[in-house]
Amino acid sequence: MPSSQIPTIFYGPLVNLRSISSYQALLNCLLAIGPSGDKEWIEEDVHRTALQAALARHGLLDYSEFIPPGFVDTHTQYELLDWLMEVTFPMETRFANVDFARQAYELIVKRIIKSGTTTCCNYGTLHLEATKVLADIDNVHEMQYNMDRNSPNNNVEPSPILTPRFAISCTGPVLSQLGTMARADPTLPIQMHISENQNEVRKTLELFPDATSYADVYDMYGLRGPRTILAHAIHLEEQEIALIKKRDAGVSHCPTSNFNLRSGVCAVGNLIDRGIKVGLGTDVSGGFSRSILTAIQHASIASKISAVQSAAASESSPEPSRQFSLAMLLHLATSAA
Repeated sequence: MPSSQIPTIFYGPLVNLRSISSYQALLNCLLAIGPSGDKEWIEEDVHRTALQAALARHGLLDYSEFIPPGFVDTHTQYELLDWLMEVTFPMETRFANVDFARQAYELIVKRIIKSGTTTCCNYGTLHLEATKVLADIDNVHEMQYNMDRNSPNNNVEPSPILTPRFAISCTGPVLSQLGTMARADPTLPIQMHISENQNEVRKTLELFPDATSYADVYDMYGLRGPRTILAHAIHLEEQEIALIKKRDAGVSHCPTSNFNLRSGVCAVGNLIDRGIKVGLGTDVSGGFSRSILTAIQHASIASKISAVQSAAASESSPEPSRQFSLAMLLHLATSAA
C-alpha cells in the first residue's frame, strides 16, 4: 500500500469524465483515497459478493474479519479403533508413494495455513520419506507414528520413533526403546493419545496389566516429561492428573473431535487449576474442521458443560471448572501451546 496510513474506501456508483463529449459510469466501483486526497487505487467493477476478496487483495479487512495471532494446532491426524482399521489404516498405506504424499501434504498444509494455523503438531504416517516431505513443506512439527501391533501387517513400524500412536498400538519392547531414546535426549518431544474414550482405556489396561492406570503405562517406560503432549485426556483418574502434573507434561484439548466422536467432555478447567499445560488441537479428521477458530468455539461450549456439571456435583467434588473467557480461549489457541 503506498501510504502507511489506511486510505478512505468508497464503494458504489462512480461517474468519471473522459472527455468533453464522453463519461464513464461505474456502477460497482471500489475506490481508495489516500490521506493526501489522491487516488491510491481503484477497482472498477466489483460485485457485492466479491467485495471482501477485493479488499483482501489490497490488504484490507471488512467488518466481519480480524487478524489474530498465529494459531497452534497441538494435535491433528486421524481417529479411532474400528475407524482406524476400516478407514484410516488403508488410506495411510497410500503414503508409501512419495508422489501421492507430496500432493496430499501440499494441499493439507495450504488449507491449514489458510485457516490461520501457523504451527502444527501433526501425526504423520509411518513412512519415513513421506514424513520428510511434510516436514520440508512448511512450519509443521511432524513425527512418524510408531506402531508394532493392533494395526495391519503392512502398516507396522517396529523401529523406535517418539510418537507412539497410543499404548494399544505398541508393545512393551517398543515403548521401552522409546523411553531409552527419551532419557538419552530430554529435548526430544513426545506425543501420544491418552484416555480418549472408555473402550481405549479398558483395552490399554488389558494389554498392560502391570500398570495402575493409562498414564502409568507411559510413565513405566519413561515417556513423560515437560515436552510430552497427551492428546484428549478426557477420562483421567485423580492419580493420573497428579502424575501428569508431577511430570510437567501437557495436554492437547480437542473438543471438536471429542464431541464428534461422542468421546466425552474434558474437564479442562480442572487441569488448568491443577497447573497442567493445555493447548488446543483440531484432531482432524476425528474432528470435522481444520480451523482452530472452530476448536475455540467448541472449547467454550465444553467449558460451559463442565461448569454445569461441576455446579451439579457435590461441594466436595475434586473437579472444579468454570466457563472460559475469550482471553483464556485465545490463550489456549496460541501462547499456551
